[in-house]
Amino acid sequence: MKTELQDHNLKALFLGSKGENVDLFKELLLKMIDEHVGWRQNYQPQDLPVITPQDKSSKSFQETADHVRSVLNVLSSKLRTNSLPWHTAGRFWGHMNSETLMPSIIAYTTAMLWNGNNVAYESSPGTSQMEEEVGHEFAALMGYKKGESWGHICADGSIANLEGLWYARNMKSLPLAIKEVAPEFVAGKTEWELLNMSTEEILDILDQIPEKIDEVKEHSARSGKNLQKLGKWLIPQTKHYSWLKAADIIGVGLDCVEAIDVDDHYRMDIDKLEAKIRELAAEEIPVLGVVGVIGTTEEGQVDRIDKMVALREKLAKEGIYFYIHVDAAYGGYARAIFLDEDNNFIDYAKMEEVHEKYNVFTEKNEWLTEDIYHSFKAMSEAETITIDPHKMGYIPYSAGGIVVKDTRMRDVISYFATYVFEKGADIPALLGAYMLEGSKAGATAAAVWTAHQVLPLNVTGYGKLIGASIEGAYRFYHFLQGKQFKVGDKTIHVYPLTKPDFNMVDYVFNEEGNTDLEKMNQLNHDFYEQASYVKGGLYNNEFITSHTDFAIPDYGNSPLSYVKSLGFSEEEWDREGKVTILRACALSPYAYDKDVFEEYASKIEQAIQEKLEKIYAVVNE
Repeated sequence: MKTELQDHNLKALFLGSKGENVDLFKELLLKMIDEHVGWRQNYQPQDLPVITPQDKSSKSFQETADHVRSVLNVLSSKLRTNSLPWHTAGRFWGHMNSETLMPSIIAYTTAMLWNGNNVAYESSPGTSQMEEEVGHEFAALMGYKKGESWGHICADGSIANLEGLWYARNMKSLPLAIKEVAPEFVAGKTEWELLNMSTEEILDILDQIPEKIDEVKEHSARSGKNLQKLGKWLIPQTKHYSWLKAADIIGVGLDCVEAIDVDDHYRMDIDKLEAKIRELAAEEIPVLGVVGVIGTTEEGQVDRIDKMVALREKLAKEGIYFYIHVDAAYGGYARAIFLDEDNNFIDYAKMEEVHEKYNVFTEKNEWLTEDIYHSFKAMSEAETITIDPHKMGYIPYSAGGIVVKDTRMRDVISYFATYVFEKGADIPALLGAYMLEGSKAGATAAAVWTAHQVLPLNVTGYGKLIGASIEGAYRFYHFLQGKQFKVGDKTIHVYPLTKPDFNMVDYVFNEEGNTDLEKMNQLNHDFYEQASYVKGGLYNNEFITSHTDFAIPDYGNSPLSYVKSLGFSEEEWDREGKVTILRACALSPYAYDKDVFEEYASKIEQAIQEKLEKIYAVVNE
């Protein structure tokens, strides 16, 4: 039975930077293993063990067991030698690796013993039920109506994005298919009008012709017809690379994908979006869909989903409609910060009061602006949403997820394998029929389900954990602001990219007086090499980060204002064509603590100083 806590202690939920909770971890893991073995022993007790004492005492058995021990020794050596110290409370400020929730690790490990394959209920009744519950929890998190929405776990955000485009492609093509199969339901509509019907209009028609749904689907984009008529898939310049792969795989092609400029805060420019849609409409090219991002993977920024929704409502009055998919693979769990203990979206005026009640932030935060608030609130208007438990859910890889606003949409992409499940059976028996993947780990569902039981998807649970991550990010952001380092006769300044919308902190180093962009890019690339796997010795590296390039082919001139603010000319930008950025994904569940962060701040500063000295020592040789 789920017990609600008023105040979750985050430090009780992780193994710990130094393994401080190892006794609790062992206690719980051994208990779960013992209970599993007891289950095996108690099933049909008249059956004798097949591995006998004689088997275990044989020479070949002992040699095989010793061989297993040897292989695992090698595995341990390889992992200890070549793994990132992501567990540290304050030295790892790099990629999306972090402490994962101890209850989820235990749940995942335990559930593997039960060998669940969540493709079908008959293979995994326990974990299939868990995945069904998780899907409904995802839907509630996004503000979708109970009983009318759905979600499921998949391998990762790339698969979820692919499913989102799959839904959009099939939905967009259905009116053309309906015209072929049941023309009376779209009588009098031009092709342009058919390609601008809303998702709800299309689903309402399908409700009226249930006996013809399979035939309609046969004439939809599934058949390969009309793919070139479906129009453009519009994404921000900050898009994840998975969208290009998805367009390729789903058959609409890379030519259908167009990037919309982002503004100085690296959010999609809604004015540019409107201009592009109107430009396309003038040529009678429809918009297949628009992607908004909640937590861009390079910058951690939040697109204005509310303005995107408002634009759709405005254009719908002119006969233009587009599907909205929110890529919240990174930031989706942060919606928990906005939900009260009853899962209602909190009024903006009451946010501070509720956060204080549940100790979401240890200090008054500057993160929660009205822009961010309204962007998260508007997520409930999107048709589909990507969310990754293995990112901000702090759950072991691989655990992605997708949420669908209207359960009727499932029929648009469903397939049925009669040897696994029967058409017409209930969810969760049909999991594999309604998703891209087939066989999938029940252990993942157990890990996500357990995390959600421990930490509710609202301000009382995950809201506090995500708030801690954001607060830690802001501590790092302010630590970098105005920071400078002396290396010989050189002064090196640190310049954060932008105020974080989430928990990603981007920054650059630049030598005082330098106006050569290529030289600054080289400095930051050299620093990355010193602060990553490139130079080896990860376990002894005292500060680790990651990096990326904001280059003209992907970003256009969006980084220009930042580059100019550093003292570089537009000519320099045109010549170099990119800016190399250092990137810190601030996932530490400990850095929110002021005392913890301050303890590490001086260590980080010293480590940065030493790395810069190494770089300039090489340069001066």
